[in-house]
Amino acid sequence: MFNMDKDPSGSSSTGSRSPGGFGLFGSAGPQYSNTELAGVPLTGISPISPYLNVDPKYLLQDTDEFILPTGANKTRGRFELAFFTIGGCCITGAVFGAVNGLRMGLSDTRNLAWSKPRNVQILNMVTRQGATWANTLGSVALLYSAFGVIIEKARGAEDDLNTIVAGTMTGVLYKSPGGLRGAARGGLVGLTLSGLYALYSNWDRLKGSSPTRY
Repeated sequence: MFNMDKDPSGSSSTGSRSPGGFGLFGSAGPQYSNTELAGVPLTGISPISPYLNVDPKYLLQDTDEFILPTGANKTRGRFELAFFTIGGCCITGAVFGAVNGLRMGLSDTRNLAWSKPRNVQILNMVTRQGATWANTLGSVALLYSAFGVIIEKARGAEDDLNTIVAGTMTGVLYKSPGGLRGAARGGLVGLTLSGLYALYSNWDRLKGSSPTRY
């Protein structure tokens, strides 16, 4: 019977290390046994998942997984949001005006029989009201976005103060053709609406910072 614990040179393979080995392209480095390698601590190396065969630390990213251009912010500014705000207000005004025009057209022509003149009258009312409301809300959104961008560039900061000031100035300018009283009334409406929006956008933070009462 042959003793498998010893190699042909007569030295034991357990706990031994040969000074060198022969490789295909020259002598290889020192040979280490599994027993010697088992006691070496692996510092700074995360365990590799046997299922994924990758280091799990590369799957847990603490930073954002998207690349931003140099100098860009993580959130969209008022200039980027202006297009969405104006377009959304125009579409909302057109839909609301169309529904309101349909209601008014049906109410004004309820005494007429269903015929082509009645359909034309209802259609005119729908298009007129839709265009009016789309123009109104679009103009308000344009003024609000313009004031917001100007105030943001002037102050160099983006916070709720910009929202409140932009809303107030929008109401004042939109109702300025009605005189000082109309401008003051419009500014009050703009201040109220912008203040409510600022309160709504910060409701979770205010609610979380409020003390708990038992």
